[in-house]
Amino acid sequence: MGRILCVANQKGGVGKTTTAINLAVGLAKGGQRVLLVDFDPQCNATSGIGRRPLESHPLVSQRPLREAIVPTDVERLDLLPGSRSFQDVEAMAGSSETQSEVLSRHLSGGLTAYDFVLIDCPPSLGQLTQTALASSTEVLMPIQCEYFALEGLAQMIELIRRVMARPDNRLAFGGIVLTMYDHTLELTHEVDREVRDFFGEIVFDTVVPRDVAVAEAPSHGRSVISHSPRTRGARAYVELCMEVLERD
Repeated sequence: MGRILCVANQKGGVGKTTTAINLAVGLAKGGQRVLLVDFDPQCNATSGIGRRPLESHPLVSQRPLREAIVPTDVERLDLLPGSRSFQDVEAMAGSSETQSEVLSRHLSGGLTAYDFVLIDCPPSLGQLTQTALASSTEVLMPIQCEYFALEGLAQMIELIRRVMARPDNRLAFGGIVLTMYDHTLELTHEVDREVRDFFGEIVFDTVVPRDVAVAEAPSHGRSVISHSPRTRGARAYVELCMEVLERD
């Protein structure tokens, strides 16, 4: 089994799903075999890669997980689509320990061909996020370069620490990536300094700039790397992929 990256942040609108999609696409284009898992009931990772949500989530249905995986338009990238079913959300958010065991069993059973599995989490500290964290080898946290993005960060860090303290845990802190970076704003540089001063080397050198191409790409069901490869946002995500590979 390769690396299982949980892309998580309890705050919405920080570029979490966008980062998951573009990392998955960038790694696949770089020659890695990648599986993108949509664990968010909003199913934005599914639609953002040009696929439709399922009626029932594969993790709670009786189907073998391999049968639910669908190919994407990007070579070497597969998708485990999400589901908007309220019943599925309730089932997946039941006992975090039980569900993490189920998810871990699914991810380790027959999916060993993947170099990377990226799990896109819901924007919350709830059981779905806890389950994804407990089933991963690394957590990657996007942070928007705004004041409110720092609020509640301590709660997310505490949740990660609790998961890491569990017996048989494999989770490590994969890194923090600064998103929606506007070099013209002093606030952006203040947030950058605060985050790097506090977290040090776990913060990626690469920052993702505020770029309209990044926001537009999901409406076409594509990553910005595929849709607008020459833009600043696309180049930033390619550089982020390189950093992720270097941290192996």
